[in-house]
Amino acid sequence: MATLLAPEDFSPGEDAMALNKAFEGWGTDEKTIIWILGHRNAYQRKQIRLAYQEIYLEDLIKKLKYELSGDFERAVCHWILDPVEREAVLAYEAIIKNYRPDYQVILETALTKSAEELLTVKRTYQFLYKRSLEEDVASHTSGDMRKFLVAVVSVYRYEGEEIEEEVAHSEANILGDEIQGGGGCGCGGRGALKGAEEIIRILSTRSRPQLLATFNYYKRIHGTSITKSLDGDPADEFSAALRAAIQCIKNPKRYLQKVLRNSINRVGTEEDALSRVIVTRAEKDLKEMKDVYLKKNGRSLDDAVASETTGDYKAFLLTLLGNQDYF
Repeated sequence: MATLLAPEDFSPGEDAMALNKAFEGWGTDEKTIIWILGHRNAYQRKQIRLAYQEIYLEDLIKKLKYELSGDFERAVCHWILDPVEREAVLAYEAIIKNYRPDYQVILETALTKSAEELLTVKRTYQFLYKRSLEEDVASHTSGDMRKFLVAVVSVYRYEGEEIEEEVAHSEANILGDEIQGGGGCGCGGRGALKGAEEIIRILSTRSRPQLLATFNYYKRIHGTSITKSLDGDPADEFSAALRAAIQCIKNPKRYLQKVLRNSINRVGTEEDALSRVIVTRAEKDLKEMKDVYLKKNGRSLDDAVASETTGDYKAFLLTLLGNQDYF
């Protein structure tokens, strides 16, 4: 369930004029911007952008980038984008703009969507940047990480519910053979990977139900979960990416809740991750994530965001979370 609170009736022209008024004068009226954009769904935001362009002959996103700054500006400008365009932009920023690609964002792009949704994001990416998503991932990664990330963004994953039990059992053994310490010995220990090719093949091609069956067989055969088997050297980024992918495949909502928790609990809030999850899920399933967050952490996500963020950025995130205390 979504946390966004949006009115059924609205006037895109009136909203566009109210936003333009908020931009006028010596100081920007951030409260009006938050109130309007933080209470409009994707269709309504698109109509506001079109109305603003028609009335003022200026792109609303460019105007917001000029008027706002910092984490608040990035969150608002991502929010106002069409959801598919936003996913493409987030993927591009994760690959191109960082010192090194953010594999978490790439995995979220690939593994929290249906096959058709991912295909639409990739088409939008290609339209915006005149290159394929696969091409940019391959150009900015190397080794096993490149093979894995290119594979997961390239696949059109089968979405049926059928499970082949023999295949699941066989591939649980194959995974065990390639994961040193957590595999064939059944000891549940930690260690470096013996191989990656088969792990990449299985994780990137099998359907979600098939993989869940494989993970269950893995635990039965080897006495520990596959994620614990991969829990080795903290500096091993590839193993960390495999763990993240498996967690996302098992339960995307729980995985994204963990991203929220980690972004808040680390020393210095990781605003990009916090904004990304709230902005991309506020119109989808953020209510369920809030419930999981409360159960797992003993305090509400609203309270955590309020204590770890400040100013207009805090007010905007809380608005998307459905919190109306600031208005």
